[in-house]
Formats: sequence, C-alpha cells, structure tokens
Amino acid sequence: MKTKLLMTAALAALTALPMQAQPASAEDKEVRVGFMNGFPGGRGIFGRDQRDGFLLALDHLGGKLGGLPAKVIIGDTQHKPDVGRQVMDKFIKKDKVHFVVGITWSNVLAAVYKQALKSKTFLISSNAGWSAMDGKFCNPYFFRSSWNNDATPEAMGKALQDENLKSVYLLSANYQAGKDMLTGYLRYYKGKVAGRTLYKLGNSDWQAELSQIRAAKPSAIFAFAPGGMGISLAKQFNAAGLNKKMKLYTVFAVDWMTLKAYGKAAIGTFHTSFWDADSKNPANVRFKRDHAKKYKRAGSMFGVQGYDAALLIDLGIRGANGNLEDHDSIRDAMRTANINSPRGSFIYNVNHSPIQNYYKREVVADEKGNAKIVTRETVFRGHKDAYYTQCKMKW
Repeated sequence: MKTKLLMTAALAALTALPMQAQPASAEDKEVRVGFMNGFPGGRGIFGRDQRDGFLLALDHLGGKLGGLPAKVIIGDTQHKPDVGRQVMDKFIKKDKVHFVVGITWSNVLAAVYKQALKSKTFLISSNAGWSAMDGKFCNPYFFRSSWNNDATPEAMGKALQDENLKSVYLLSANYQAGKDMLTGYLRYYKGKVAGRTLYKLGNSDWQAELSQIRAAKPSAIFAFAPGGMGISLAKQFNAAGLNKKMKLYTVFAVDWMTLKAYGKAAIGTFHTSFWDADSKNPANVRFKRDHAKKYKRAGSMFGVQGYDAALLIDLGIRGANGNLEDHDSIRDAMRTANINSPRGSFIYNVNHSPIQNYYKREVVADEKGNAKIVTRETVFRGHKDAYYTQCKMKW
C-alpha cells in the first residue's frame, strides 16, 4: 500500500508558533486526510476501530483516494474538546488537509466543526452524531458516515414499543449525546418510564443506580453506556441478579468490538444498530474477512463507519476527476453515496445524514456457550433523522 501514514501525538506536534491557514494548491496531486479521534484508555476503542476501518478501506483502494496518492495524518484528541481544537488547527494550517475524518464524542465535534467549515475543509464524522449538525448547523462541507445521535435509540424505542413492555428505566450519560439518546428513544417508546438517571461520564461503579432500578421494578432497562461503562454495567447488573428480573437493552455498548470484554455477561442483552453483521452482502463479507485477517479481531459497526468515510472521499475525488479544488463536484459525487458499503446501500438526506436501515440484535450463546451477536429483525427501513427539516440546504 502506498499510503503515507503519520502518527502524531496531539500536543507534541502543536507547540509551534501560531500558523495562518494557507490554501492547498490546485496542483496538489496528493490527498491529505486528517484523522482525528480519542485513543487513550477504554474509550479509545471507538477511535481505534474507526481508524482501522478507514485504513482497511485504503488497502482495498490500493492506497489511493480518487486515484491519487493518499497521506493520512492521525491526531489524538485525548477525548478533550480543547485538545480537539488544537488538532484541527494543526490539520488545517500546517498539514493543509483536504478532508478531516473521525471524532467519537459529540462534545468534541461541537468544539471543532466551525474551524473546518470556516476553512472550507470537508469534515466527515465517522461517529459523533450531534443533532445540531443535522438541523440548524447543517453545512455543505459536513457529511456523516455514521448516524444522527437520536436514530439508533429511536430504533430501540420502536422495538420496545412493539414488544409492549409495561415499563422501562432509562439510564444515560450526562452529556449532550446521552441526552440525545433519551430524546430519540422517547420519540418512539410511549410506555411507562419507571425512572431515569443521568450518570457521570466515565462511571464504573453502578451500585447506586442499580439500587434505584431494583426499587423501581421496571420490566427492562434502556441504557446508553459506551465503552468500559457498558462492560462494568452489564457485569454488575448480572452480579446483582437483576438479569433474572428484567431485560437489558443498550445502544452503543455491545458490539463485536466489545463482545470479548463483555464475555458471557452480554448474553441475553439486546441492542440496535444500522449494521447487519450477518448480511451476505459481498462488501460486508469482504470487510469482515479482511478486517479479521488484518487486525486479528472481528470488525465492528464503528469500523464500518471509518471504512465508509474513506470510500466517500474516494467517490468525491473521482467525481471531480482528481481536482481537489473542485469542491462542488466532490460534494455532488459524495451526495450520491454510490459506494460498496458493508452496511448495504443507503442514500443521503438533504442534511448529509444517511437514510438507512436499523436492526435489532441479540447476544446469544453459541454452541460452546460463548457470546455471539445475531440479527433478529429490521426495525426501520430507510429511516430519516428527526432534524432534517431544520436544515436549510437545498440540492
């Protein structure tokens, strides 16, 4: 693979004197992509999987994007908005990137998006689903290869409404994305809410929350607990014996990426996702096979998001016949979403957010008693986010 890959520590590379943005030359024959995400600690698994999916797509594209040699500069936001602003500043002013990809957390996206869009640099969120970017802050230079924050919990709300559960306890992280999750869930679930708790991001001791839930006696728990938070929650939920009294339904917690860490604690839980990992779609089969071969672990929905971001850039540049300054042609091509995605086909709404399917998945025991994920049903087909009518873009 001919790709140039630069790994940069976020702060070490950001101590230079203030820089003034200089536009990339129209003669550029190299595509520069700034990939920014948080990598440290347990929460870093999301950024790592998005990065690895992106780089796998580059392998499949022969190390080029749109037929041009690709240079990928990776910046670590450390999950912090202020560090994210520094990384974005470097990407734009020093590295003169043509595209920025990545970002797991909505608060980081909210901190950095203006820098990219003001400089007319294409920004593709390969995870963060901050709803404002789909509504009043939609922009011709912003795309998603993931989802709006509300959409996956909307699918879960619809699934639980269809199950006609008597009551559900709501558990989510106390930051913007966590609040979006509850908004989305409640848009479709109309049953009784037995209680709700917004916990501190990074929580690992669930004794107080589980005590409240036990007292509320719900039929089920709906939880947004990504990364290590979800792992500790599931294990303590089972240890407290609550798995024998109620079901645990999650979003952005259980996935093939985290399943090994959950182990048997995940068995019996349910979640929703835009990715049907069981699909026999040739692009999905190839993604899963080559991801396992390259990284020695199963691919995940987060890897799919990174993978598709690279395919979108490739599509855009090909649409502009390799002219990196022809932003209108790049944008028009990306809007077609004409890529071979592992998720199957999707289209873009007016706000550049995917219109796509959502699936209900269950964790079951395989023949050896180990956890595996199976797709149970399609909850939504061609689902649109709830904010696109607030977007003023016309195309």
